[in-house]
Amino acid sequence: MTLLRVDNLKKYFKKIKAVDGISFEVKKGEIFGLLGPNGAGKSTTISMISTLFKPTSGDIFFKGRSIFENPIEIRKNLGIVPQEIALYPTLSGYENLRFWGNAYGLRGKKLKIRIEEVSEIIGIKDRLKDKVEKYSGGMKRRINIGAALLHKPELLIMDEPTVGIDPQSRKHILDTVLSLNKKGMTVIYTSHYMEEVEYLCNRISIMDKGKIIATGTKDELINIVNGQKVINLKFDKISKELIRKIKDINYISQIEVLDDEIILTTVNENTIFKDIIDKVSETDSNILSIDVKKTNLESVFLHLTGKALRD
Repeated sequence: MTLLRVDNLKKYFKKIKAVDGISFEVKKGEIFGLLGPNGAGKSTTISMISTLFKPTSGDIFFKGRSIFENPIEIRKNLGIVPQEIALYPTLSGYENLRFWGNAYGLRGKKLKIRIEEVSEIIGIKDRLKDKVEKYSGGMKRRINIGAALLHKPELLIMDEPTVGIDPQSRKHILDTVLSLNKKGMTVIYTSHYMEEVEYLCNRISIMDKGKIIATGTKDELINIVNGQKVINLKFDKISKELIRKIKDINYISQIEVLDDEIILTTVNENTIFKDIIDKVSETDSNILSIDVKKTNLESVFLHLTGKALRD
């Protein structure tokens, strides 16, 4: 069953095409990933699904009805975990959850029970009485998630929920997402961390420059670059001559140059190392390391856009 359908959605800010004609569906009970670099249009898309922005054109349907004609239906069934921390720092974790519970119409014993349930889910029960300003970044993120869960939403949207936090809190958040999904919650998860989306999501749309450039399961997307290899070459220095020499290898399909690294996509692994070494020997650069990457969503993104998925 399709829970949410985005249909040819566009959002322009003067000359900036933040979202440029995207379409996708989110099925009930799945974790749907929006993968893309910062500035790809993910957060703008989320803002429109949340009814915070009206689109320039296009529509979004929740359970078959336009959310712009009937915003109340999606608002009461939607939990939002925003990219920015939406908490009051001088209040305790408990007081923040109580505030957001009141905003969702929860009161009295029902709210108290729900705060206890949510604090168990986010793993922060023993620190609820502390002020938020004393929390670590990871703990603030957890309370942020808890606030979005209080009213038991049918659809949970998580917009870059692990940015700037420690590995332990990050793992806890990812495990929380999986646990919520196993209990039936539908999740839209946006990230520019490829490994998170690979770990969590049933289906994925890859966004870049306001457009969706591919959609499918992880395996379906990886099949796009089936037979290709991604090779990372690290050098002591990179010159224009070195780049020109490597570009002369005619079976390299993509090349990206970073500070001290060149990332190649190739369909010919058999002779690539010999050919690279031959070309490099004609320059004054030296190879420091060669790393052949396993085909993954990073490979797909590099193949489709000609650049790596990075901050």
